[in-house]
Amino acid sequence: MSERKRLEQWKGQINQELDRVMEFWIQHSHDQDYGGFFTCLSQDGAVYDDLKYIWLQGRQVWMYCRLYRKVPRFHREDILNTAITGGEFLLAHARPSADSLKCAFVVTRDGRAVKIQRTIFGECFYVMAMDELWRVTHEDRYKKEARQMMDQITHWVRVDPTELGRPELCGAGKVNSMAVPMMLLNLVDQLSEDDEEMTTTYKEVGTWSVQMILQHLQRDGKAVLENVSEHGQELPGCLGRHQNSGHAIEAGWFLLRQAITRTDQSLAKTAVEKFIILPFLLGWDQDHGGLYSFQDVDGHCPTQLEWSMKLWWPHTEALIAFLLGYQETGDQKLLEYFEKVYNYVFSQFSDPENGEWFGYLNREGKVALSIKGGPFKGCFHIPRCLYMCEEILSKLLDIMDNKA
Repeated sequence: MSERKRLEQWKGQINQELDRVMEFWIQHSHDQDYGGFFTCLSQDGAVYDDLKYIWLQGRQVWMYCRLYRKVPRFHREDILNTAITGGEFLLAHARPSADSLKCAFVVTRDGRAVKIQRTIFGECFYVMAMDELWRVTHEDRYKKEARQMMDQITHWVRVDPTELGRPELCGAGKVNSMAVPMMLLNLVDQLSEDDEEMTTTYKEVGTWSVQMILQHLQRDGKAVLENVSEHGQELPGCLGRHQNSGHAIEAGWFLLRQAITRTDQSLAKTAVEKFIILPFLLGWDQDHGGLYSFQDVDGHCPTQLEWSMKLWWPHTEALIAFLLGYQETGDQKLLEYFEKVYNYVFSQFSDPENGEWFGYLNREGKVALSIKGGPFKGCFHIPRCLYMCEEILSKLLDIMDNKA
């Protein structure tokens, strides 16, 4: 089959899959009474718990707005109105204290706080939701919310984390967890899109985030470790040996987008070779296919019980990363890796009968949990992947047409 035929075939299937996935969430997740979204959904879409997880609320608002703004067939009033309703739920209920910008992790159906986590991730997706709402509604109050929260997150990460509620214990050293600079870099990318003021404002934060991510490339460039010291040294024990191929690959395409923006060829090379290809080759299960959830860099058995499971989100990140990498480099092996992951996800994760994807497979690729959504899986990784891959494939096909 010619390369053009393969690209067209992938684009057609991804187009249909995105429609099916979004129809699942549109049909089953909307809370018509209180606003916001149900995310604890069974295989057929039935709600099995009405708790609302703030980071997933933010993700779904972002996803609806992004599709409304970028994909013509989703430029629908019902999608926009639902996103606005979700955004207003966040404004009303995400922050349980009037004296703090700290968000709850989970709230009741009607918005009463249940639990707060000592992390920044709920707040990060609050920023993404508000910024996208501003872009589709042009209401400055949403942009103001995004900017205010972004500045607070940056303060917590780089100046003073006290308000996060993490007591400093004498035996705990400071750790550079890759998830934190990854998220900041993603927020810089979000806020800076076609906005010179925000690009200038957050340029230094972006540079810092890139530097902190690159610290995770360890062992003479042969491993990406999830946690390093605040000064970029390898940590002792399980914490230091921990590898998360999905995070590394996701960080890779974040870095690659930054490299494209900066026209930084050196950063692009590192992103593709060290943060995308290397973790993929190390993390792919040669016996059963799919990416391991966690690994130990020295080959010890990881302590996480789910280490050998195949989860949905690392595979979506790999699809984005390989296709974006191919678009920028033209390297055929990246297209081959994309096809390998593509064949796995459409044969193992996708549920054409009920819509959406299963999220949790065992090592052999059998469904371990039949749920379609929960505290960690919502309307985000899969539709973001499908939308981005559809967009990249369209660009690649347009380039071929222009060369013909």
